[in-house]
Amino acid sequence: MTDLADLTLSEATSGLQGGEMTAVELLEAVHRRATMTEAQLHAYLNIDRPGAARAAVAADSALGKGAAVSKLTGIPVALKDNLVTRGLETTCSSKILAGYLPPYDATVVGRLREAGSVIVGKTNLDEFAMGSSTENSAYGTSRNPWNPERVPGGSSGGSAAAVAVGSALAALGSDTGGSIRQPASLCGIVGMKPTYGLVSRYGLIAFASSLDQIGPLTRTVTDSVTVLEALAGYDPADSTSHPGAVPDFRAGLERGVAGLRIGVVSELSGEGIDPQVQAAVARMVTSLEGEGAKVTEVSLPSFEYALSAYYLIAPAECSANLARFDGVRYGLRRDGDTVEEMMANTRAEGFGPEVTRRILLGTYALSAGYYDAFYGQAQRVRTLILNDFDSAYGQVDVLVSPTSPTTAFEVGARATDPLAMYMSDVCTIPSNLSGHPGISVPVGLDDAGLPIGFQVMAPALGEEVLFQVAAEVERIAGFSERPALANSRADI
Repeated sequence: MTDLADLTLSEATSGLQGGEMTAVELLEAVHRRATMTEAQLHAYLNIDRPGAARAAVAADSALGKGAAVSKLTGIPVALKDNLVTRGLETTCSSKILAGYLPPYDATVVGRLREAGSVIVGKTNLDEFAMGSSTENSAYGTSRNPWNPERVPGGSSGGSAAAVAVGSALAALGSDTGGSIRQPASLCGIVGMKPTYGLVSRYGLIAFASSLDQIGPLTRTVTDSVTVLEALAGYDPADSTSHPGAVPDFRAGLERGVAGLRIGVVSELSGEGIDPQVQAAVARMVTSLEGEGAKVTEVSLPSFEYALSAYYLIAPAECSANLARFDGVRYGLRRDGDTVEEMMANTRAEGFGPEVTRRILLGTYALSAGYYDAFYGQAQRVRTLILNDFDSAYGQVDVLVSPTSPTTAFEVGARATDPLAMYMSDVCTIPSNLSGHPGISVPVGLDDAGLPIGFQVMAPALGEEVLFQVAAEVERIAGFSERPALANSRADI
């Protein structure tokens, strides 16, 4: 008998709407899986059992009435803990927001509730989404369900681990430099970053506002489409929200890739990429060519500078955004003899070392005499990257690369080497700088039994062709392996 916690979102939707199970039964299976795995994984900061139970009962009531319901009705979904959630502690995995209970929902959370989703709880992340391993959380490190001695990636590592192990059927993450796609790659699931502005950022506690984007983590490409359909669309509460039509994400899922032009990014292959990762990507490219795609190698020379530009732009924006955490209105407060001393004491205790490092770097880059040399120059590089993308998309329909240069590394292996940690995002950062969509699809395991992700990138609002190629990659790969911890069966 299949454990309900091992169903894909689509399978669960079919079962719920066909009367084969109830939302309460599905939630109970997910809760049992969490009970069996959380001691090793620490994917969650907070599991809202009473709230989820109420939502599951409401979903069963809607399903029982026979009226039209959403594909997400009754589906257990986890939320990264930088999405404000009414009445649930939202901390960004930082001491400075300990005890913060938001009085409102982020737009994406509200849309999930309207769709009938069951919010399981809030997942762990690198503090304020600053990291690539989920080791920077003030509340403990998350682990990879394929091997708990390895990291799950970051910063959405808790969300990725929860979906991979079955303590949620889908999750939301945020992607500033790869924080959805990289942990999806390391945990063997699908992670998707939409076009900037396609999904509202209202209620996402900001890291770098020109880079942040919310997206789904799921087990399949079709499930990713289902979640994104619920999230996407204009939101007047977000001034950067796209006011135009939402692409038809589902239109190309069955089309295959015959006739499509696929570009292999030469700067994201070879040196710096693990040989097993490179080999898996090369095999998939060959298979896509065998299915009728026209494959060509594409050079984007400005990608060489993407990492450097990102680590000036993102810290500069975080320096401005995190100035709001001052101990005055919410969260942690440490007193002092003056207002300035109170703020200094609060921030010194509230912010962890990685967040402090990036605030200092960003403040320096924005300071008088250095703004043009650092932040201004980084923005010019950003324009070069966008121009390179535009030129490439004049030649090809999509670009492909590894998602992560390596598979999951050991906990602690890069904790004292920020530069090595930052290199984890070298393949994903360009799409954040350009605002374009990207997706990671699992295509196999390395010799250590760790997942390898294949990244597909598309031009702005090119989600239809992005999902078209991703669906074919998924079909060819036939990746159905499950992590060992997912064998903590709830029905035996």
